[in-house]
Amino acid sequence: MASYHLMLCIVVLFVSEFSTIFAESDENDDSRRLELRPADLSGETTYDNDGEEIIEEMQQIRQEQNEPLSERSNSGSSKLKALMKKGYKAWEDFKLEHGKAFDDVENEYDHMFAFTKNLEYIKQHNEKFQRGEVTFEMGVNHLTDLPFDEYKKLNGFRKNNDDSRPRNGSTFLRPHFVQIPDTVDWRNSSYVTVVKDQGQCGSCWAFSATGALEGQHMRKTHQLVSLSEQNLVDCSRKYGNNGCNGGLMDNAFEYIKDNHGIDTEESYPYKGVEGKKCHFRRKFVGAEDYGYTDLPEGDEEALKVAVATIGPISVAIDAGHISFQNYRKGIYTENECSPEDLDHGVLVVGYGTDENAGDYWIVKNSWGTRWGEHGYIRMARNKRNQCGIASKASYPIV
Repeated sequence: MASYHLMLCIVVLFVSEFSTIFAESDENDDSRRLELRPADLSGETTYDNDGEEIIEEMQQIRQEQNEPLSERSNSGSSKLKALMKKGYKAWEDFKLEHGKAFDDVENEYDHMFAFTKNLEYIKQHNEKFQRGEVTFEMGVNHLTDLPFDEYKKLNGFRKNNDDSRPRNGSTFLRPHFVQIPDTVDWRNSSYVTVVKDQGQCGSCWAFSATGALEGQHMRKTHQLVSLSEQNLVDCSRKYGNNGCNGGLMDNAFEYIKDNHGIDTEESYPYKGVEGKKCHFRRKFVGAEDYGYTDLPEGDEEALKVAVATIGPISVAIDAGHISFQNYRKGIYTENECSPEDLDHGVLVVGYGTDENAGDYWIVKNSWGTRWGEHGYIRMARNKRNQCGIASKASYPIV
């Protein structure tokens, strides 16, 4: 792998998923009311009003707020408050469902505006989905209110060209005379723990690393043990990881090797913030590794072989897109995805083929079970290394 570090992670919250329905108010009521109601698991979204007028009104208010202070109207904030109060019940329902709170009206405006624009984006995308033009559906979730720049900033990607530490990963050697199955799903073989939730901490790299080691430990001992992401967040800084500000799975594997193990989740539970001290206790070690193996960069066939013959594999992907932010179900593809701009660590736990949408990877995320397909996403396979899924793949040696 390259000598620089990829600091990976998108920060999220564990929340409920629901659809959004725009509905005009009664003719006698000139306010625009937008109602938000819980969705069934089908994820179907219905719109009666596209919300464009509300977007235009909010843009006009924001233009006032962006004027120089000496020229700014004092009515801007009051207009925002009035709009929030009278015309946008959907926003209030969204905040209530997701526990959203804002310290000032302008910050809330930014999130409300992003929420409204993302609803329009979701609507337009899902119309294409209904026509069969795209292979996945989007839906409202806890990230729908984030302005895209803010969403991108949550990515824990860092590039450190000054890091001169040697890379100690071994090279993947494909097994000979082994028939590779057409489909694999390690969830069916008890190699995969439950979907976890990284919360507001940029620790996706830790969840990806523990997931891969949990699978390898199961393969060796026939015992599935949930391992401690908090152990990695608190204790692996000198290996190049930055706690809640990003890290790399290979760095985590290297720490576990030198540390002679990682504690169990039960003994060192996840807090969602970086601790001031490392609380590793050797008597609670749940698994250990002896290094790691890097797969050939960009080689999806090698990744398929590794998943089939080794088990769940840690990978880094480009998740910095509105479509990923609001993914609900189906085979994910994104034309703007990069095979190099990787910002999120996840775990490939299998692969398969959909008769309509084609080949896919089964990917475990760390955003809780209410995101995507119960915490998973199916990503397009054999599509020019979509989103860089095979660019930085590795697994621990046990």
